Amino acid sequence: MSDNVQFLLSADEMPKSWYNLLADFPEQLPPPLHPGTREPVTPDLMFALFPEAIVAQEMSPERTIDIPQEVRDVYSLYRPTPLIRAVRLEKALQTPAHIYYKYEGVSPAGSHKPNTAIPQAFYNKIAGTKCLASETGAGQWGSSLAFACSVFGLECTIFMVKVSFDQKPYRKLLIQTYGATVHGSPSTQTEFGRKVLAEDPNSSGSLGIAISEAIEHTVKTPGTKYSLGSVLNHVCLHQSIIGQEAIKQMEMAGEAPDIIIGCAGGGSNFAGLAFPFIAGKIKSGKSYRIIAAEPASCPSLTEGELRYDFGDTAQLTPLLLMHTLGHDFMPPVIHAGGLRYHGMSPMVSHCKKLGLIDAVAVPQMKVFQSGIQFARTEGIVPAPESAHAIAAAIDEAIRCREENRKQVIVFNLSGNGLLDLAAYDTYLSGKMHETGADI
Repeated sequence: MSDNVQFLLSADEMPKSWYNLLADFPEQLPPPLHPGTREPVTPDLMFALFPEAIVAQEMSPERTIDIPQEVRDVYSLYRPTPLIRAVRLEKALQTPAHIYYKYEGVSPAGSHKPNTAIPQAFYNKIAGTKCLASETGAGQWGSSLAFACSVFGLECTIFMVKVSFDQKPYRKLLIQTYGATVHGSPSTQTEFGRKVLAEDPNSSGSLGIAISEAIEHTVKTPGTKYSLGSVLNHVCLHQSIIGQEAIKQMEMAGEAPDIIIGCAGGGSNFAGLAFPFIAGKIKSGKSYRIIAAEPASCPSLTEGELRYDFGDTAQLTPLLLMHTLGHDFMPPVIHAGGLRYHGMSPMVSHCKKLGLIDAVAVPQMKVFQSGIQFARTEGIVPAPESAHAIAAAIDEAIRCREENRKQVIVFNLSGNGLLDLAAYDTYLSGKMHETGADI
């Protein structure tokens, strides 16, 4: 067999609608609660942050929602994305398993994040929004939203978690290249940022803090709306295009997956691949094993509590029923900045509660070891976040070898790591720790 086996869809085969797992849950997802009254949030309370179309999608019970042609036109810059069989990795592992990966790193920003940034920018544009504000961990979301805003003529302000702001200067530069303004968070730009800095001038920041700053900036700046790159229902909805394509491509390959894997921080890329397959488990009795791979230093699914909690540190967001480590949890400094979040998407958390998915926690050193093995066999340097999924896939492939089982593994390679080479340098030079500051 050739070492390069790709399964490509034509432009006409790109999905024309997003899939909404909310419509198929066997048990209804509990609603978000107002932070003051503890009553279910109504749509009007969300209009200060989001345009009406996004709020409608967030709460929609519809199984499918049409993708606007204007969004499909921009998607066509990089979609459909390839499904690739990792033949060389299989040989290196000497496994009978077949390993496939859905490669989202071919997008302009190098990750899956434009799948939701593009529709969010579109719906804001037609609603009359002038500027979008958001946070970003490692910069994949920030650069994706900056790109989408440049396409639709919106201004963009990004609060980037301070440790990644310092660790990943080229992600910051990419955000600026697309025309957005980026601040290291905690920053002096907001009241909450100044409060955090007064308490800890050397704060490394967190997504919870950056979310608080972005929301504060939104409500105080006329013509501005907030945009979120993970966690919420409408984000999972937009990302479902990944799994819908993957199902068609697995049919092209003539195989059905036994194991489906995605890395998980807030839950967006995991949901994007997994949710269309979960529909098969619910409606057709499919026996897929679906695994969320999260960082061992920020293990919301494997060690967090399932309870109502705030999505941000300043307690400005509605309360979400999710697996959480606590809204004031300060994640250790790791190089997978996109996964340093205290909570997990309510929809992903609900899947875990219902037994539809499993979760594993992967330590940082193993993540980079797996990422380098993948780069040296498949030729693609993965983002550190995506390398969590690779590590879990390798573990499953080795288990297949040890048990002499031929299974089909599919994982989401959610982004490339070409702007993360400083992190690989830290690992290769022996300066990386499991958690905490590097040597």
